Amino acid sequence: MEERTGRVPVYSRDPAPGPTASQGFNYYPMDLYDSEDRLRIFPEEKNQMREVAKEPRRGESLTTHDGQNEVEELARYYGLEDDKELEGEIEVGSVLRSGISEYQSAPSSLRSYSVPKKRDPGREEKDWQYLGEAADDEDDDRFPAWGSRGQYQELREAYRYGRGRSSEEYECYVIPEEEDEEEAADIFCVTCKIPIRAFDNLFGEHKEHEVTQLNTAAENAREEIHKNMFKLEEQIIQMENFASHLEEVFITIEENFGRQEQNFELHYNEILEILAQKYEEKIQALGEKKREKIEALYGQLVSCGENLDTCKELMETIEEICHEEKVEFIKDAVTMADRLGEFLKTKTDVELSAHPDFEDQTIDFSDIEQLMDSINAIPAPCAPVINTQTPNSATGTSVKVCWSLFSDDTVESYQLFYKPVSDGAPREEQKEFSVNVKESHYSVANLVPNTQYEFWVTASNSTGISPPSERAVYVTAPSPPVIKSKEIQSCEHAALVRWESGNMNPVDSYTIELSKVDNEEPGNVVTESIVGIPTCESLIQLQPGESYLVYVRAINVGGPSERSEPATIHTIGTYFHLNKDTSHPLLSISEDGFTIVRGKGEYSASEPRDSDTRFTRCVAVMGSLIPIKGRHYWEVEVDEQMDYKVGLASEDMNRQGDLGADSSSWCMSHMFISSRHKYEFLHNGVTPEIQITVPPKKIGILLDYDSHRLSFFNVDIAQHLYTFSCPLQHFVQPCFSLEKPGLLRVRNGISMPKFATLF
Repeated sequence: MEERTGRVPVYSRDPAPGPTASQGFNYYPMDLYDSEDRLRIFPEEKNQMREVAKEPRRGESLTTHDGQNEVEELARYYGLEDDKELEGEIEVGSVLRSGISEYQSAPSSLRSYSVPKKRDPGREEKDWQYLGEAADDEDDDRFPAWGSRGQYQELREAYRYGRGRSSEEYECYVIPEEEDEEEAADIFCVTCKIPIRAFDNLFGEHKEHEVTQLNTAAENAREEIHKNMFKLEEQIIQMENFASHLEEVFITIEENFGRQEQNFELHYNEILEILAQKYEEKIQALGEKKREKIEALYGQLVSCGENLDTCKELMETIEEICHEEKVEFIKDAVTMADRLGEFLKTKTDVELSAHPDFEDQTIDFSDIEQLMDSINAIPAPCAPVINTQTPNSATGTSVKVCWSLFSDDTVESYQLFYKPVSDGAPREEQKEFSVNVKESHYSVANLVPNTQYEFWVTASNSTGISPPSERAVYVTAPSPPVIKSKEIQSCEHAALVRWESGNMNPVDSYTIELSKVDNEEPGNVVTESIVGIPTCESLIQLQPGESYLVYVRAINVGGPSERSEPATIHTIGTYFHLNKDTSHPLLSISEDGFTIVRGKGEYSASEPRDSDTRFTRCVAVMGSLIPIKGRHYWEVEVDEQMDYKVGLASEDMNRQGDLGADSSSWCMSHMFISSRHKYEFLHNGVTPEIQITVPPKKIGILLDYDSHRLSFFNVDIAQHLYTFSCPLQHFVQPCFSLEKPGLLRVRNGISMPKFATLF
């Protein structure tokens, strides 16, 4: 079929008289799809219809003169008769009538399929929709010749058929349904998996089916093909790997066959040697028996011959005596009788000393049978190869041990041996344990946490037991650490957590797990984890105004320990504890760690000090403030009649000095003398002249690292007392001193008051 374009024919009447329906029109190609100046036959908006024809009576034909008038009037309405660019006046009525007559005379199989080579189904449906609405309007008398709805449909089909008329000049073809649908398809039916027209989705057999754009369907199909290609490539790689594995199996079979052949040859040669040796031994023993029998019989034969000769001699002698005279006969007879009597007394052995038969020799072939059996039996396994410990393969009381064998070894069972690794000096003998195992791995239980164990294994089958494997050292997971809850320091944005290992042997690292606490009930869902902590303390960043449960795990090559017991952290203000290691001997700290008490006892400076960190001259104690920049706030409850000092001091402060006497400490000092209050703000032994009229009972202290300020407040009346400007190069610690017996109460972990934030 020739290539078709998107142009449609426009018909104009030939000026020559008497043209026929097929001869009186010239074709003018016009692009109705892309040109902005295209001829607009139908209005694009519904509200452009000025008047609509009345619906004619049913049965009236569009070919009557009234129908011709209405068609011509419709042409004038759309401005078709005034187009000066055309060579002749457009006779729309003739076109439509010709289209109707040709449509009615066309075969029924082509009526609904005759369309131009390229058309816009959406635009055509829209334009005819407006005409259809006009045909349905019974109150409009502008177009009385429209007829019924059926006649409107007939006109519509005729228009379509007319647009598909054949022409030698412009090659408009009647297109079969299959080709038309394929080229007119603009969407894809997902349900039927074929391209369709949008009209078919709205009104045709694909109504209510799931559809998508052709580009989307093509892209999805392309992606599916790519996925299948990837799968095919993976399958190719898998088959190549399998083929390589088969080649390795072939090589292994050849090697195993060679070993078995050598094994058979060795065994058969050994059996033949043993059989030859046994044959020689039996033949030699049988010859020895023969010699013994012959020698015994030959001795008997010689003895028998000697006896026979003696008998013959006696007979001859007796015969001679019998022929002698009486006197001599008697003499010789007496002598002969004695000799004959002695001979007859001698018993002649007439029994055979050796029988001619040989005993049946039973040959012991038990060793031969063992050798024969060993040819068909499996060999004893080689020594197993014990694997090194896999990370995270142990718990605090168990460890999973794995080992492997050579590929051609046959094993019925294993025996796993283990014992603790002794670190004593001299080496202590530890008790060995063993367990029978069927698999090549085993989880040994009831062990000691964070302890090293030696493991080795043997393999056995019906032939024998293998040599032991090399020894491998495995270690169990650590015990859970113990958090030092009373040493936790915190502020609004961070917390310093310390703990004890809980293990005799060192561990590799620690992990902190954090869980936020809801208002209703504490949760156990880990919201954050900090791993790889090398020491037994960690400074962690937190969110302000929250409560957390903190857990710690110890980790070694065996795996992590169980969680420690949780500790609670509140990021509401600054929280710290008093450091008892710095406390003066006259001070005592309450069990809660926030009350400082000085008794009435006396302390001599000459007494030996038990620690260099303790205060000796000033009766004071330091707190442990979290080492982080920012703002820290706490309060101290005091008695109006007490002598005290509250403030800050550096870690390297001289413990034999007073607070505020040097450059490493700042304090607010109060002395009660003769019912009068004396307040000083000391640093380097200098104080400004400040009058405080209302003695504070609760002193607020604000340390601001960022602005380099230390401020004091009377909390009860929200009064600012004094501020030190102190550029701090190092972290400082809270410090409290009692010059006379009494007590101080420290309040921390509280929110900063508004008057302190506004200052």
